[in-house]
Amino acid sequence: MALRSCHSLASPFINSIKSTKKPFRNCRFSVQSCMSHPNDSTKLVLQVKEKLEKDYPSLPVGKNGRDDEEMILWFLKDRKFSVDEAVAKLTKAIKWRQEFSVSELNEESVKGVAETGKAYLHDFLDIKGRPVLVVVASKHIPSKHDHVENEKLCTFLVEKALSKLPPGKEEILGLFDLRGFGTENADLTFLTFLFDVFYYYYPKRLGEVLFVEAPFVFKPFWQLVKPLVKHYASLVKFCSVETVRKEYFTEATLPVNFRN
Repeated sequence: MALRSCHSLASPFINSIKSTKKPFRNCRFSVQSCMSHPNDSTKLVLQVKEKLEKDYPSLPVGKNGRDDEEMILWFLKDRKFSVDEAVAKLTKAIKWRQEFSVSELNEESVKGVAETGKAYLHDFLDIKGRPVLVVVASKHIPSKHDHVENEKLCTFLVEKALSKLPPGKEEILGLFDLRGFGTENADLTFLTFLFDVFYYYYPKRLGEVLFVEAPFVFKPFWQLVKPLVKHYASLVKFCSVETVRKEYFTEATLPVNFRN
């Protein structure tokens, strides 16, 4: 998806790094983790819910709101069942959803940037049963679209992918087609935004990221990004088209742009 252009891999990237947010905190997480007794997690959910109601009454309620118990439990697991940390992260996430008008995003609102074909949700799941977000880096020319429009498309596709999760599945696969990638496609700001979104607002929803057929010019760009995304760098796997075909999809479910 949107990888904001720059005309060299040296000073523009380095200058961008200086103004980028602090690196992500390194943390481990297992969505299967839970308290020793179901009642313990239920009590903690209620504690978070009550604290949000008391300290942040202006936050919206309902799905993805301050009283969404499923969302609260997810963030509690992410924060290793620390009530205070879960409240802090939830507050940030809910405010962002409200300010970014996430609930109002739809096919029509992202139509213009989506028609570039730079990113889309694949029609089929991978062999592990995960929804697949496909990014075609060479189709992103940052100067042609406002960065906010790219961020809206990113958020809309993540929301759509999560709505397609099969029962029992909790993560999605990010598939970056880097064939034809050039410096004009590079966007340090957007790539860090993407990982930022998954850390703060959709924690532990990104199961794996495949960088497919990365050209030589991409490598120094990634070396600049890697320190910024910390833990998420461990989710990245560089691979070939052949690996995608053999290890992640069947012949019938393979994305069209990986069939040739």
